[in-house]
Amino acid sequence: MDSRSHTPVTAALRLCLHALLTGLLALVAVRAVGEGAPHAGAVVALTLVTAGVYGAGALAGRPGPAGAGVRAGAGARATSVRQRASMRPGTRAAAALWLAALCALWLGLLVLSPDALWVAFPLYFLQLHLLPTRWGVPAVVVTAAAAITSFVVHRQEIAPGAFIGPLLGAAVAIATVLGYDALFRESERRRELIVELVATRAELAEAERTAGTLAERERLAREIHDTLAQGLSSIQLLLRAAERTLPGDAPATAHVRAAREAAQANLAEARSFVRALTPPDLEHGSLAAALERLCARTTGPDLTVRFAVSGTPVELPTPYEVALLRTAQSALANTVRHARAGRAEITLSFMDTSVALDVVDDGRGFDPSGAPVAERGDGGFGLPAMRSRAATLGGTLSVESAPGQGTALAVTLPLAGPRRSQERAA
Repeated sequence: MDSRSHTPVTAALRLCLHALLTGLLALVAVRAVGEGAPHAGAVVALTLVTAGVYGAGALAGRPGPAGAGVRAGAGARATSVRQRASMRPGTRAAAALWLAALCALWLGLLVLSPDALWVAFPLYFLQLHLLPTRWGVPAVVVTAAAAITSFVVHRQEIAPGAFIGPLLGAAVAIATVLGYDALFRESERRRELIVELVATRAELAEAERTAGTLAERERLAREIHDTLAQGLSSIQLLLRAAERTLPGDAPATAHVRAAREAAQANLAEARSFVRALTPPDLEHGSLAAALERLCARTTGPDLTVRFAVSGTPVELPTPYEVALLRTAQSALANTVRHARAGRAEITLSFMDTSVALDVVDDGRGFDPSGAPVAERGDGGFGLPAMRSRAATLGGTLSVESAPGQGTALAVTLPLAGPRRSQERAA
């Protein structure tokens, strides 16, 4: 809670403390003069000096840090909890000296007038406000004892009220100030929690927007690649074959050539759309380069990740590249989060009829036949998502693991021979 939100409250409490202390000092002086006390003149003089010292300290800002003035009562103490930690040593010393001077003058008044014991009540709050708790509470107890002693000495009698009044006032002051301190700390914790929750909500919203954008980009890239780009590539191949079969002087040759060039230009345009909509990790290179960068980013002090390529690399459809990259990212995330592994290796294998991605680590492993992660309550859906992504492309996902023996994950996607030839030609 910002200290500025307490300004009206603390200002009112400060004025109340000023009025209370001034009124009690005036009461001491008036009663001393009105009752013709033996030391009435000294009482009045000492009362004026006490009021002057208090007023000077209040105006100079010595009771509170950084010129805040006297923070009265429980609200003052709550604000001082945070501010005292940053109070300059000179300011703390000046405040302590000012309070010591007030207490010394009050003790002088106690010796001369029994009515001065009522001034102990505002002193309780000043002591609790200006002194650390380990010193403020004992100071209040000593002040209460001095007030009780003064009553007994001046009245020459021992009555329950002489003990109950000062002690009850001290107990109420301590309970009020410490209780307000606890409430203030709790409000600070709640404020920090609210700030953190707001920041987290903003981060989650941004992450959701980013995830939605990337998902839509992937979908559009897949649709363009699997429909327009593939169709234009087939048209271009067919027109090229037709052009070869036609005589060079045939009237249709020029039209076939123009149609093939138009298909080629549109294919290039479609591919530029696919590249623009491809996930960021695939924008600046091949799938192998993206996987190598992923391994480099994941490698840290406790985990070494290596990448290897097996077989002869071929150009893969964009959905295949996206699926394999996302599977590698999810598998490595599980390795970092759950496996406690020291080494991991990603292998991208190109075979005649399929492409495979293997992720192996030497972590603590798990029982694949047990309940899925989502059912165990861990909050993850990595394996089901990977399996669903592979099944969408006609592939398979296999997981081999056992407690204490690491984990091996393999995703295999089919590559038909004609399709690979078409990809090379395109």
